[in-house]
Amino acid sequence: MAIKGSLKEASLADVLQLLSLGQKTGCLAVTDRTNLGHIYFDRGQISYASLVNRRDRLGDILVKNGKVMQWQLEAAIDQQGRERDKRLGEILLEQGAVSREDLEHFIRIQIQEAVFFLFTWSQGSFNFESDVVPEEQDFLVKINPESLLLEGARRVDEWSLIGKKIPSFDLIFSVDRARVEASQVTLTKQQERIVPLLDGSRDFATLVEDSGLVEFDVGKALYGLITAGFAHRTGRSEKARAEVADVRVDEHRNLGIAFYKTGMLDEANREFRRVVDLRPSDGSAYFYLGLIAHKQAHWQEAARYFNQAAERGGARASVLHNLALSYEKAGRFDEAEDVYAEAATRARRDTRIMTSWGINAVHRGDFEVAAGRLDRAREVGGDEIPSDLWYWARSLAAAAMEHFDEADTLLREGLESHPKNVVLRNNRAVLLELLGHLDEAEEILVAALADDPSLPQLSKNLGDLQYRAARYDEAWQAYQRAIKLNPKLGDDVYFKLGNIAYKRLDRESAAEYWRKTLENNPGHELARTNLETVSALA
Repeated sequence: MAIKGSLKEASLADVLQLLSLGQKTGCLAVTDRTNLGHIYFDRGQISYASLVNRRDRLGDILVKNGKVMQWQLEAAIDQQGRERDKRLGEILLEQGAVSREDLEHFIRIQIQEAVFFLFTWSQGSFNFESDVVPEEQDFLVKINPESLLLEGARRVDEWSLIGKKIPSFDLIFSVDRARVEASQVTLTKQQERIVPLLDGSRDFATLVEDSGLVEFDVGKALYGLITAGFAHRTGRSEKARAEVADVRVDEHRNLGIAFYKTGMLDEANREFRRVVDLRPSDGSAYFYLGLIAHKQAHWQEAARYFNQAAERGGARASVLHNLALSYEKAGRFDEAEDVYAEAATRARRDTRIMTSWGINAVHRGDFEVAAGRLDRAREVGGDEIPSDLWYWARSLAAAAMEHFDEADTLLREGLESHPKNVVLRNNRAVLLELLGHLDEAEEILVAALADDPSLPQLSKNLGDLQYRAARYDEAWQAYQRAIKLNPKLGDDVYFKLGNIAYKRLDRESAAEYWRKTLENNPGHELARTNLETVSALA
């Protein structure tokens, strides 16, 4: 069940309750249009949560709360750089720098604070994707969403008041410590922690970072000091413009990558456009814009972006590969050929590039060249099993050169490695039909259709077999399925449907299908002759 919508129509609290009651497992992505957060569920319980661009890294939280020494954190980070498959918390545990109880406690706090922060978002959208697990986490926990709802609602109300006194996180505050001491008031633990830091040099964001407290606790503590007259605003932090620009670029880039990974392509496009607006020389942003356009099948636009990425970030093999692929998808095979050649020169042992270069040769009709490149791709891959795409292209090249036994061997081998690939099964059925093994070809197509009825070519090819065997009623049904899935499948489908209709003495339907044949292929003379004959008989 897809669960998505606008936060104006359904609050985050309502969504959390729905996922909890439904005992859902997966990832809830929440965006307020300028930020992105994720909440992961395991059978209705919150197991992890994260916010893009939020400075609440676990290591820093442990240091600021006195659970880990700074040198221990640095040593753990250094080890993580060498052992990338290990999480930071796991390394700190192994080093004895922190206890499991403390680690899990602060992970739980980190997750809860992320969820509480998401409660403050009233605009934007949400989207739940089932069976998605977090890529990076130290430990998973189990938190009942209902236990967070009351606290989340309370914080939202209090944040609305706090925001009137602290409307921006770049404001600087100082405190009159003499007046605080003279008043003999009892400060909260959070206020005691931030009072020494309110020296007129830190803005609110820095105060959060240096105190080790979460934003809400700092805001609430500072709100009380301001309301009592102990603290007052002294200015706004002034950072170098270049530094601010760098921060903004990084924030937009991080959001763009997060949106891209979540499949929110329009949002990702928006963020990377902001990156190039701020820094027109950023080649990586153009590269991601190209990837987004590619996923949206905007081939010409993708090629333009990859060209810009090559100009600004260097003509790396990965950029050239994607540029060539965009040209190929756009039908610009000669331009793709030149770019693939350059990419292959820069990455001589990249099987993906060599495979793509071979496929482009197939599209150009250079089948011997295609076979050579694809064989080289397999040689470079060593013991690695070739992709299903490789088997598709290499068998097609063999069949085009009338090496039918080789093509059949390649297709059978490909299906051993990729047994569920319906395209390979379809192509083997076509080859078997060509070789006269009609029963075996039909058996393969029927089985493939049972596994994936969404591929129109399967129905079309099955219809061809049945038409050839004069089983016209079955062929009619297969062709109808095919054109329903793809109305532009080909003129021969409509021509044969017209022939079947004519055999059924349904001249009106026959004429209609032959007219569609001519719409798809105005040069189909036999369809034109048939149509003229029927019209003369009318």
